[in-house]
Amino acid sequence: MNLAYIPSPSTGVLHLGPVPLRGYAFCIIIGVFAAVWLGNRRWVARGGRAGTVADIAVWAVPFGLVGGRLYHVITDYELYFGEGRNWVDSFKIWEGGLGIWGAVALGAVGAWIGCRRRGIPLPAWADAVAPGIAVAQAIGRWGNWFNQELYGKPTDLPWALKIDADPGIGRVAGTYHPTFLYESLWCLGVAALVIWADRRFKLGHGRAFALYVAAYTVGRFWTEYLRVDDAHHVLGLRLNGWTSILVFIAAVVYMVVSARKVPGREAVVEPGVSDAAPDESGSDVKDASPAKPADAPKSAGGPEAAKKL
Repeated sequence: MNLAYIPSPSTGVLHLGPVPLRGYAFCIIIGVFAAVWLGNRRWVARGGRAGTVADIAVWAVPFGLVGGRLYHVITDYELYFGEGRNWVDSFKIWEGGLGIWGAVALGAVGAWIGCRRRGIPLPAWADAVAPGIAVAQAIGRWGNWFNQELYGKPTDLPWALKIDADPGIGRVAGTYHPTFLYESLWCLGVAALVIWADRRFKLGHGRAFALYVAAYTVGRFWTEYLRVDDAHHVLGLRLNGWTSILVFIAAVVYMVVSARKVPGREAVVEPGVSDAAPDESGSDVKDASPAKPADAPKSAGGPEAAKKL
């Protein structure tokens, strides 16, 4: 008998009168705010204007949510269009089901639209928000904990996740690997890695974002191996496992080719911003106070008279 385990919430939703408050939705919302906050700090540190990250996120986030849901519904279509299923459930995003691959892909389209409207390079913006996206994923994974979903193989480890039975969806009670926790911690590590590498190697032109993608896929491949939920398999490997491999290769190739073609970091990330200089550390904003004039005007009244001019 396993005496130590991580308990699961008895319910993933609380009702404030007639209004349902869902843990999954809260995790997604908090993650978005964290990503925008961190992305804004990094964008300003690189010489951009405060608020630009949030303005572009207004485009990227809705596109990302739609893309994430589309990927989930397409790859798990039998949950919504099979016999005895209700296709209307495919729109119930609050019940869980967002695919990170679709979210990033279509979210990038939304970000491109926002960047184009502001006249700034998408790769520079992506570099700024990359660690924030990883943090958002780390927070968002706790939504799976609220829903008791996407857990791993049975285990009796002290940090096993206790799952309650639900015959309606075929869920068997027991203790399982908490893959949501593994991936959450991995994403925090990815965020730290990108911030460190960006400071150390001055990554630019989308390479910080590519590093985030490559590092994330390594952890995702591992957690996919542990998961026991239904999934499509190709040559004995889960579909998301193959996706992780292909995306990892693409990210590494992009980093290598980009470093050769456009080495270094962008000198200007947002045209028209002249009152702040980029901080090569990528974390703190430099003092943007106006420089003092080289020579103070001289007058017959001496220094005191000069101050009055």
